[in-house]
Amino acid sequence: MSQSINAIALLLAHIENTHFDDLPDSTITACKTFILDSLGVGISGSRVPQVSKLKHAVNQWGEGKQAQVWVTGEWLPAASAAAINGYQIHNQEWDCVHEPAVVHPMAVILSSLVAYAQAHNLSGKQLILGVTLAVDVATLIGQCVTSSLKFFRPSVCGCLGATAGMCAMSGLKGETLANALGIAYSQISGTMQSHIEGSSMLAMQIGVNAATAVRAIDMAQAGLEGPKDILQGPYGYFHLFEDSYDLAPLRDKVGREFQIEVVSHKPFPTGRAGHGTIDGLQRLQRSHDFTAQEVAKIDVYAPPLINKLVGRPIKSGMDASYAKLCNGYVAACALLKGDVGVTDFSPDCLADPQILALGGKVFTHLNQVSDPNALAPVSVAVTLLSGQQFQIEIADVLGSPQNPLGRQTQLVKFRAACESAVKPFDEHNIAFLIKRIDQLEQIPNINHLVEALVSNR
Repeated sequence: MSQSINAIALLLAHIENTHFDDLPDSTITACKTFILDSLGVGISGSRVPQVSKLKHAVNQWGEGKQAQVWVTGEWLPAASAAAINGYQIHNQEWDCVHEPAVVHPMAVILSSLVAYAQAHNLSGKQLILGVTLAVDVATLIGQCVTSSLKFFRPSVCGCLGATAGMCAMSGLKGETLANALGIAYSQISGTMQSHIEGSSMLAMQIGVNAATAVRAIDMAQAGLEGPKDILQGPYGYFHLFEDSYDLAPLRDKVGREFQIEVVSHKPFPTGRAGHGTIDGLQRLQRSHDFTAQEVAKIDVYAPPLINKLVGRPIKSGMDASYAKLCNGYVAACALLKGDVGVTDFSPDCLADPQILALGGKVFTHLNQVSDPNALAPVSVAVTLLSGQQFQIEIADVLGSPQNPLGRQTQLVKFRAACESAVKPFDEHNIAFLIKRIDQLEQIPNINHLVEALVSNR
């Protein structure tokens, strides 16, 4: 029976016994692919106005010259830099997702690991190993959950994964590793309330947990102890944060399938739960050549999680955080503009009467799927004013491992992200950064990568 497994013991052994030379080429390639993607969206996230407010708050937490804020380059304590960079990765809903786990695996993880690696002069190989194991820990925990989201799994699982990844990068094992995870578990946070309300605090939950992971390592290395039975104990993760679980995914996959290889890109800066709608509408529009002005109604049939996450009504006065998680809004943008980009969430767009009117014609319904964590399949049905109807069912949404973005499309996204930064990157800087990441395992010091993340280098 899977519940008889000691989950934390399996993960601890995986962290301790996996080395860079154990990683297949496919895992290293996938890791670099999603490091590139996540750095790109983190660079773009510098454009969001709330970043300056966060910087003001973080500056009250103390000074230090351990790690840098991406794009603008300020030197801060590692935990503070991780908080800002984590927020920048997730604040536009453009970062990758592990769909079965319902975890954005790179937001907490990459922001904290890069800050820690920069502070401790770690290498590109160490970063790749750390990211790979961090993603395993975060997503294998998430995949074991059989109940619906209550806490914000990207932040809470992400923090545990990030802590594991920093230990792997640094070679921390035994009691120090176990204590670090226990200390992190004692501080993990983030709920779905911010998601439901469309609050900008949703992305800040990522930043808070990135900082928490860095501090957990510091405390463990100082000799502080943490609880040990953090997953299956009476107040462990599976009993306190979730309603039900099955350890079979952890039992079957740990050490056999590196989870970074099954992560999904997000082609559009919206919740992943809205991607099926956008993908379906784009396919239907290409096939049937109708215009937004001809549309009478759009019906989306989707699993419970999609209804929960993006089935909210479009409304006047909404902000960008709400709109990114609104099926009606993203559908209207896709039909009217042919795509959805970061500029579609400006105040002018959010108040556009044409978008609001068309978004009001979008209705999200439950389909036959009962899995509370499923993000597919999605059916999109368009009814025109003429009475014509078009429908498509999508089993594999664009960006998923079964329907992946090709390398050139990945680079188009990356370039667009870098060009949209608060201090836009030019083509020379973008090409330099791409080359650095392509050669990441050859970099002896992560500071050589971070210098390429500052736009005025």
